[in-house]
Amino acid sequence: MTEDELKAMTERLDRLEIKLSYMEDFIQQLQDVVTTHTQTIEVLRKENKILSGKIRDMSDQLQGEIPNRKPPHY
Repeated sequence: MTEDELKAMTERLDRLEIKLSYMEDFIQQLQDVVTTHTQTIEVLRKENKILSGKIRDMSDQLQGEIPNRKPPHY
């Protein structure tokens, strides 16, 4: 292997190591975003379940009353 070939391979290896370093950092950033979104989704699911229950309860309480009411413009 000549000195020029060795130098070219070393430069190529350096570029690959730099790219790998950027990719590892980017993957970590993506993982952080995924973790945050997963936590947010879980919170929203819990809130949705609570609100669905409240709506169901309100609907059960008002079930017989709504059809007998006159619209507000009367």
